[in-house]
Amino acid sequence: MRFSFTPEQEEFRAGLRRALEARSPTKEVRRLMATDAGWEREGWQKLNRELGLTAVHIPEVYGGSGFGYGELGIVLEEMGRGLLCAPFFSTAALATTAILNAGTEEQKRALLPSIASGDTTATLAFSEDDGRNDGASVAMTAAPSGAVYRLDGTKSFVLDGHTADPIVVLARQPGSKGEGGLSFFTVAGDASGLERRLLKTMDETRKLARLQFNGVEARLLGEAGGAAGPFAKTMQQALVCLANEMVGGAERLREDALSYVKMRMQFGRALASFQTMKHKAADMLVDVELAKSAAYYAAAALDEGDGDIRAIASLAKACASEAYLQTAIHAVQMHGGIGFTWDNDTHLWFKRAKSSEILFGDANQHRETMMQHWGEPS
Repeated sequence: MRFSFTPEQEEFRAGLRRALEARSPTKEVRRLMATDAGWEREGWQKLNRELGLTAVHIPEVYGGSGFGYGELGIVLEEMGRGLLCAPFFSTAALATTAILNAGTEEQKRALLPSIASGDTTATLAFSEDDGRNDGASVAMTAAPSGAVYRLDGTKSFVLDGHTADPIVVLARQPGSKGEGGLSFFTVAGDASGLERRLLKTMDETRKLARLQFNGVEARLLGEAGGAAGPFAKTMQQALVCLANEMVGGAERLREDALSYVKMRMQFGRALASFQTMKHKAADMLVDVELAKSAAYYAAAALDEGDGDIRAIASLAKACASEAYLQTAIHAVQMHGGIGFTWDNDTHLWFKRAKSSEILFGDANQHRETMMQHWGEPS
C-alpha cells in the first residue's frame, strides 16, 4: 500500500484545484446555495465535459475513466475545499457505487454511461424519517406488479433528492423484517406518484429532500432480496468519500484562518504573534493532518480490498468529523467578532462541517462500529 501520492496524482490535484477555484469562488457558492436546486445543470455538464469528474471511478467499459478511490478522494477533497455546489457526492459517491455494487451487467451498461458523461445526476435514498442509516430500519415496501414493482413509503434526508434524475431506492418486500428482503430499485425522478420536497436545513450548500412514494413504479436493481450486502458496502465507501471531502474543507479553513491572523494587527502586532493564536494554529495543524492520514489510508484500503474496511471507514469518518468541526470552531474564534457575521465566509464551511459531522452517523456511532468490528472473533 502506498503512503504518498504519485506525481501524476499531485498534478491531477493541482489542475483540479485551479479549475475549482475559478468555478467555485465564495461569491458563486453564495449565489447557488440561495437557489432551490442548489446547482445549475449547464454548469454541471460543462464541468464534466471538461474534467470528466463523475467518470473518475466508473470502469472504462461503462464509459468511465477507471480510476480508484484514491483519485475519487482527491476530487472530493478539492470539492470540499472549494465548497462546490453540485450534485457530485450524491451522484458519484452514492448512486454510482450502489449501481456498481448491486447492478447486473446489463443494468450497469444502461445506467452508468449517462452518469459518466454528466448528462444525468442520480442519488441514493435509504434513510427514512427516523434518520437511521442501517438496512434493518427500512420500512418502505416494494410490492411486485407484473414486470415492475410499486413502492410505498417515505425517504428523508436524501442528498439532492429533489433534482436527481434516476433515484436508487432501498426498500423491502412486504412482511420481511431486519435486513432480509431488502432490495435496490431505480425510480425516475419524474415518476407518477412521487412527491419531492426540499427540506430546510442549516447547511444550504448541501440540499436534502424528503420523498413520498405513493405506488411509484420502480425497477429492480440487481437481485431481489439481495441488497443488504451491497448496501453495507456502499455505505462504507460513502464514509471514506465523505472523510476525504471533509479534510479538504478543514484544510481550507485552517489556511484561511492562519492568513487572517497573519494580516490582522492588534496593539501594533500581528494577531499570529500572540500565544493563544499559536496554540490554536498548532492544534488545527495536528487535527487536520491526522484526519488527512486517516482519510487517505481509508481510500487506499478500499483500492486494496482491505478486509478491515468496515472499521477503517468508520475510523476515517470519526476522525474527519471531529477535526473538521473543531477546526471550524477555531477558525471562527481566530477571526474574532467578524467570524460570526454573514459577510465573512467562515460560516459557510462551519455549517458544512456541522452537517457533515452527523451525515451517515456521528463520531461516537462510528467508534462503536469500529470497536465492534475489531472486537469480533476472527
